[in-house]
Amino acid sequence: MTTMLITGGGQGIGAATALLAARQGYAVCVNYVHNSTQAEQVVATIRKNGGQALAVQADISNEEAVQRLFDTAIRELGPLTVLVNNAGITGKLGRFSEVETQSLRRVLEINVLGTMLCSREAIRHMSTISGGLGGTIINLSSRAAQVGSPHEYIHYAASKAAVETFTIGLSKEVANEGIRINCVSPGIIETDIHAKAGDPERPQRYASQIPMQRAGRPNEVAAAILWLASDEASYCNGSILAVSGGR
Repeated sequence: MTTMLITGGGQGIGAATALLAARQGYAVCVNYVHNSTQAEQVVATIRKNGGQALAVQADISNEEAVQRLFDTAIRELGPLTVLVNNAGITGKLGRFSEVETQSLRRVLEINVLGTMLCSREAIRHMSTISGGLGGTIINLSSRAAQVGSPHEYIHYAASKAAVETFTIGLSKEVANEGIRINCVSPGIIETDIHAKAGDPERPQRYASQIPMQRAGRPNEVAAAILWLASDEASYCNGSILAVSGGR
């Protein structure tokens, strides 16, 4: 059985990815930082349907916590073959000049540093140079990286642009070590990230600006993630796949 580790896997896109991965035969490590109830519910659903899953608490911006997360996942579920860097936060909507430094720092810590720390740890386990079996890393960006998100969360958009650049560079660095690295760039998706940012009706308000005239669903992003993780995407490396309804 192959193992997939999903950061922020207890809700939204992460939870949808965990459930779909389990249906496709993966053992799944569901990472969370605060909400153990949601993560354990995802794990319980997977186990109820005959799958193998584990919930592990870890703040991915903390190096020691990341090491413990990976050690636990590998010890309990087996060698890691897929990492999904899904965890991300936006901070509150508003003008950039009003962003508090603490919020700015936390967005960068989770979205950029967390993605880097988890990717580094995954490569140390996956790389054929160090005796690993290879694997796949899928990062989560956002179409905000392309539009800049003025008057909403420029700092979040910038952090996701960093994720895309990181994906491109790292994918080239480890391509000959049995590791593929790609990125999924969702548009406006119906998750609670909008409510946390202070605008729960945002997906509905923006629907008319999307060519498909609707917001996306978490399972639609999950399907793209699982495709990039599969052998069907074996020649995809350094790709940034938009899942945005054309926006």
